[in-house]
Amino acid sequence: METSTQTLLFAAELIEENGTHTLVVQDVRRDTVQSTPVPKAMVDKLPVFLSALVAKLHPAPSRHRW
Repeated sequence: METSTQTLLFAAELIEENGTHTLVVQDVRRDTVQSTPVPKAMVDKLPVFLSALVAKLHPAPSRHRW
């Protein structure tokens, strides 16, 4: 029986404070943190970006018409 081990590589948070959004990404292996401001318009589109990423990484099987 094979055992699976998960290793956290990166951790990300999107923080809103007083109307300002900041993306904070931690590289767990290198023990570094980077942050950058994110415009609200981009925050609002985040669900669309995530859906596009999921679709690209896990495309639905094509349907054939017979």
